[in-house]
Amino acid sequence: MVNSRSNGYIQTLIAALVVIIGLLVYSGLNAYDRLTWLMEVIPVLIALPILARTYRSFPLTSLLYGAIFIHMIVLIFGGMYTYARVPLGFEIAQWLDIDRNPYDKIGHFMQGFAPALIAREILIRGNYVNGRRMLNFIVICIVLAISASYELIEWATALWMGQGADEFLGTQGYVWDTQSDMFFALIGAGTAIVCCARFHDRLIQRMSKYDYSR
Repeated sequence: MVNSRSNGYIQTLIAALVVIIGLLVYSGLNAYDRLTWLMEVIPVLIALPILARTYRSFPLTSLLYGAIFIHMIVLIFGGMYTYARVPLGFEIAQWLDIDRNPYDKIGHFMQGFAPALIAREILIRGNYVNGRRMLNFIVICIVLAISASYELIEWATALWMGQGADEFLGTQGYVWDTQSDMFFALIGAGTAIVCCARFHDRLIQRMSKYDYSR
């Protein structure tokens, strides 16, 4: 039973990896702007080898792998079209009756959601924090630090590239874009904690019963 579960888990992860690599190749070949695509998908290119290398020594819960998978897809399509041009964003803008393509807010929501689960899992499994309130506080702080660091990277890119960074920044003329990006990351982190914490805790406890490295 353990081997069957382990094999199914590995096959699912391999299928997800194939999908991500396929989307990376497709999006790169069809990118609106190749440099913007590269800058947007760099987190995916960094995360994939880390996840592969740490699978045996520190396998993650299925919930966290799923969140990372969705986050990667959001990043890839944002890089392919640029965030201001993603078709899904135009559909959402029409539905909400707004002028701005809001797809980048989905990206920043996931920038809070997935890292919040990553932080929770590392902190819980490493026994680094005592008490749920302190855990939630530290997770929120980590997410906001990541979000702020990303905004600093965007600022540095704007200084380096000038107007050439417009596609990467995707502000679409919105003066409060930086603040709203961080706010959506905060919402994503809060959503992960409120909606997924109990389920996440059960998965962390359950996965310790299986050896996924076989």
